[in-house]
Amino acid sequence: MISRQLFLRLACIILLAPMLANAAPATGEPVWFGVSGPLTGQNAQYGAQWKAGFDLALDDINAKGGIHGRPLAYTFEDSQSDPRQAVGLAQKFVNDKRILIELGDFSSPASMAASPIYQRAGLVQLGFTNSHPDFTKGGDFIWSPSISQSDSQPLLADLAVKTLGFKRVAVLFLNTDWGRASRDVFVKAAESRGAQVVIAEGYQPDEKDFRSTLVRVRDANPDGLVLISYYPDGALIAGQVRNVGLKQPIAASGSVYSPKFIELGGAAVNGIYTNTSFFPEEPRAEVQEFVTRFKAKYGKEPDAFNAYAYDAVLITAAALNQAGPKADRTAVRDAFYKIKDVPSVVFGKANFDPQSRRVIGVKSVDLVVKDGKWALGDAKGSKAAVASAR
Repeated sequence: MISRQLFLRLACIILLAPMLANAAPATGEPVWFGVSGPLTGQNAQYGAQWKAGFDLALDDINAKGGIHGRPLAYTFEDSQSDPRQAVGLAQKFVNDKRILIELGDFSSPASMAASPIYQRAGLVQLGFTNSHPDFTKGGDFIWSPSISQSDSQPLLADLAVKTLGFKRVAVLFLNTDWGRASRDVFVKAAESRGAQVVIAEGYQPDEKDFRSTLVRVRDANPDGLVLISYYPDGALIAGQVRNVGLKQPIAASGSVYSPKFIELGGAAVNGIYTNTSFFPEEPRAEVQEFVTRFKAKYGKEPDAFNAYAYDAVLITAAALNQAGPKADRTAVRDAFYKIKDVPSVVFGKANFDPQSRRVIGVKSVDLVVKDGKWALGDAKGSKAAVASAR
């Protein structure tokens, strides 16, 4: 007997078949967007994750006619997520008249260093992983489908204080504009939830030895640690935490959510919690459809940065289609104010606030590294560890 869910899936396929058959693949001169991001250096894994998401999105978009019948394509330039290199790439993109939208950079400091160039030249910069609260304040050509740290750090505080039960919190943060802004929001949110931040220590992006910092953290006697980190530095810290006698549970910002975090950290990252706006085991139809197609193309499950990149290209395509077949860069900027309910893996449907130029809606899924894999979070064991640390 056929299940109701299978029946609905088959019905959708039957109904969509004529439309798909009539959708001519895109042909002719491509419509171009530029990407500034890390392909080499310590953040290179993020660039690789982006490319996988981009390419799957282009498969879908170009099979359905592209941008007014023309294929959508991109050129990806390696910035290593270095602000100086991002500035040089911004100059290159604004001088390339083919480029109608720029995506990136990966880190907010790199993107924000380049934003004035994009704004002056009138080229939309879509910072789809740029969560710094001030990123979109750079002007009306600066947009982001990334949730601001003003919204995401309170969710991390909920995880640490409400879910995991941290009362005395130690914070280790990447000492960049992004890390400091994230720390400030997190500390305020944690304290408003009844926790005490007993120590907050910054570290440099190229730092490798954290032992002296971790000794100070140990001596502050926290019952939980919070890492505001990316996956390379977060994994390094996790590998050194236990060596100084720290046994407290750890929660980390969603920027560590990557297969590379587990690969680099090994057994040391087991038990670390985070939260994210995408997880492949979510039952939502948008997520499961994306997971199925991603696995068919790449033979593995997607993660959040694959999904962010995929969504960014869908948003790019929506704006370019809205702008019209002979759009210039200003028309593309104007299109961002008009697009509504853009299909999105992360949000279901993506919409922008015209004042902040950020995506509307905040969602979060709690995760934990368990047996060398990301899994849905279960706070019971960590709460017991917090209690024993007191």
